[in-house]
Amino acid sequence: MKTNRKRTYEWMNPLETADKAKTMSGFDFLNSISKGETPLPPIAETLEFHPLSVEIGRVVFEFEAKEYHYNPIGSVHGGVISTVLDTVMGCTVHSMLPQGVIYTTLELKINFIKAVTIKNGKMKAEARIIHLGKNTALVEADLRDEQGHVYAHGVSTCMIINLNK
Repeated sequence: MKTNRKRTYEWMNPLETADKAKTMSGFDFLNSISKGETPLPPIAETLEFHPLSVEIGRVVFEFEAKEYHYNPIGSVHGGVISTVLDTVMGCTVHSMLPQGVIYTTLELKINFIKAVTIKNGKMKAEARIIHLGKNTALVEADLRDEQGHVYAHGVSTCMIINLNK
């Protein structure tokens, strides 16, 4: 039996948010998102994940699998998990950057350990900085269920870009 589902959502202009980011340190900017003072980026609205905590060098997001995250074989698509982990890792790097300095992902590696489904409930994506240099950063993250079981692990290299130069 075919059953249709429908989903609608809204998002704010991401260019306005990006302009705001340029006026604040990464930590202050991420805290403003976490507190609801700055809107979530469209990708977070689309995939429904959000920050739980922001510290310098450590960020935690919450993610709960939904049917619309599924691939054709009945589990969350790897691209969704990769996006959540890439975002939390990027935010962790951003949490350490001063005003006028941004980042971009240079390399991303994700290990998928267990299938994620709607049965997993709320999950946490937690990232930790490994190294922050002048031009690059290395960061890692895990996606875990409420019992602490790891479902995916990621490592990312980010390029640091100073907009003031």
